[in-house]
Amino acid sequence: MAARAGRAFEQQHVTRMVPNRKDELLDGGSLYWVIRGELAARQRLLDIRPFTDGEGIRRCALVLDPDVVAVRPRPSRPFQGWRYLKATEAPQDLGAGREEVAPDMPEEMRRELEQLGLL
Repeated sequence: MAARAGRAFEQQHVTRMVPNRKDELLDGGSLYWVIRGELAARQRLLDIRPFTDGEGIRRCALVLDPDVVAVRPRPSRPFQGWRYLKATEAPQDLGAGREEVAPDMPEEMRRELEQLGLL
């Protein structure tokens, strides 16, 4: 967590959409990040704070855990992960098992082999 002059700052992502299932999402839910067309990482949701900005537009601040967790990458189109991704559809966090297989393998090759079901 970043700090400036002894004060801790929250990491937030601001969006227009307010999730309907706030309690469910705050009970272990995460914001999933799609990077270069792949579901690649997640951050645990700590709080959801609806507000109205200075122009009168309703917005929502998603307060995130500062730790970004890499997940098993898979192709994905952008989506509102905090709203639509069910736990049964969520990718697994990358664990020790993945790093043990050919640790020096280029990431692009690893992803291609995973897509083919070979890793």
